[in-house]
Amino acid sequence: MRLLSTPDPSVDPTASPPWLTIVGIGEDGLAGLGDAAKAAIAKAAIVFGGARHLDLAAPAIVGESQAWLSPFARSVEAVLAARGRPVVVLASGDPFFHGVGVTLSRTIPRSEMTVLPAPSSLSLAASRMGWALQDAVSLSLHGRPIDLIRPHLHPGSRILALTSDSDGPRVLAALLKQAGFGASTLTVLEALGGPRERVSTHQADRFALDDTDMLNVCAVEVAAGEAARVLPFTPGLDDALFEHDGQITKREVRALTLSALAPRRGELLWDIGAGSGSIGIEWMLADPSLRAIAIEAVPERAARIRHNAAHFGVPGLVVVEGAAPGALAGLAVPDAVFIGGGGSEGGVIEAAIAALKPGGRLVANSVTTEMDAVLLAAHARLGGSLIRIDIARAGPIGQMTGWRPAMPVTQWSWRKPANEIEEQA
Repeated sequence: MRLLSTPDPSVDPTASPPWLTIVGIGEDGLAGLGDAAKAAIAKAAIVFGGARHLDLAAPAIVGESQAWLSPFARSVEAVLAARGRPVVVLASGDPFFHGVGVTLSRTIPRSEMTVLPAPSSLSLAASRMGWALQDAVSLSLHGRPIDLIRPHLHPGSRILALTSDSDGPRVLAALLKQAGFGASTLTVLEALGGPRERVSTHQADRFALDDTDMLNVCAVEVAAGEAARVLPFTPGLDDALFEHDGQITKREVRALTLSALAPRRGELLWDIGAGSGSIGIEWMLADPSLRAIAIEAVPERAARIRHNAAHFGVPGLVVVEGAAPGALAGLAVPDAVFIGGGGSEGGVIEAAIAALKPGGRLVANSVTTEMDAVLLAAHARLGGSLIRIDIARAGPIGQMTGWRPAMPVTQWSWRKPANEIEEQA
């Protein structure tokens, strides 16, 4: 039987052989490399890498050694300038796990490179812990905010986190304690695969390791205390989890609003009149690829949004201080827009509609008659969905219990036509 394969259209069959080899190297240096990697290093006219990597590979380097420059963009330019010559780039472990391979692949076609990875630091950590790598949360905190771990803190979870430096494990232990996960087991795995390898286990709220190696991975077995800040996976998080001054989309309405916004991978949300930032925060919690910009006119609320974003593990939420529509000028084009405050003021809805990508979604909530009038007019002009949300909560009435209605919310949701034909239809 003969198997037929379809040619890859991204690969030029007439292209010359790859000139760039990206070699993943571990703390065991040349001893951990295969023959192909050693041969590529020996044949290279230039070998790029960090000072540590160049030292590890030094016995095999015949050509020029060039340490990474700062800013790193200068090094990318230097690699590109050597195109056509045999070049090796040394990387830690797997070059395509938050590594230099990812950066270089943005400007160099894969047909021009050969990649020879080594086990990533997280793969080595999983093997030392005896954990199934596919069942653990793999997280890079290297050069990134440590708050990113917060959404993953669920009782019983196993997390493998690559930190930035020798202080990373101590900072992580302090975060776990502050968030109510002080009973978690924190294993620090240092300089994995090399002669300096060390593994030590600690309880997070009793962490006292002072001389941690710069190269370390933390393995966390999450245990939650009674007051632990566990962030549920579903939309409509408890209002009490947010710091706010009353300007917040309440949890039930928030859940319905996020359903109407319908986040999809990689999309950008504008949250206009963000208040506490709850909509933008929950939008970003739905998937790591999602982005949001919170537009808020009140400086105190803008500061509160930044605080909330960090404590929900989405520090990438962008906060723009200013009033719409003026504050919308120059912002990245949104895939979805939520208007929760200030929408009755002139030009806000019109500016949002104009900015929205074709096929994008707009959702606006109202609790005032003035904003209701704006939404009714928009619905009459453009269509979409118009619903009324009435919620009542049980509360004490003397010695008994009765229903206390919340302010009703009018919600208009609309999808911008994807093309002119659809708009005319």
